[in-house]
Amino acid sequence: MADRLLFIGWGVPVRGREQRALEVFNDSVGLYGRMQQDGRIDSFDVTLLSPNASLNGFAQLKGNAGQIAAVQEDEEFIRVITDASLIVEDLSVIRGYANEGVAAQMGIYAEAIAKVPQSA
Repeated sequence: MADRLLFIGWGVPVRGREQRALEVFNDSVGLYGRMQQDGRIDSFDVTLLSPNASLNGFAQLKGNAGQIAAVQEDEEFIRVITDASLIVEDLSVIRGYANEGVAAQMGIYAEAIAKVPQSA
């Protein structure tokens, strides 16, 4: 089961570039599907959000640490993210943890807070 993820979030398209934004969106979803078919990631989800002031949608690519690291070095992925950076506001690409990875990170956090004096 995947214990790592790559979060790709985006805001509104740059005005006048909406058509290109749709093309890049379709290219990225196609890439994620190929990555899943090839076993380069375990799975992915795409979410579109209701209109709001900051985040219009996001994708989560799920896999192990090696898979997620390889995605970030994949030339086609870098090209899609570069294309996206030119046509959407507030693009974010953030590594994260899922499933068993959350438990491991919380263990590290618990060790760290044990070293910090707590006040009432």
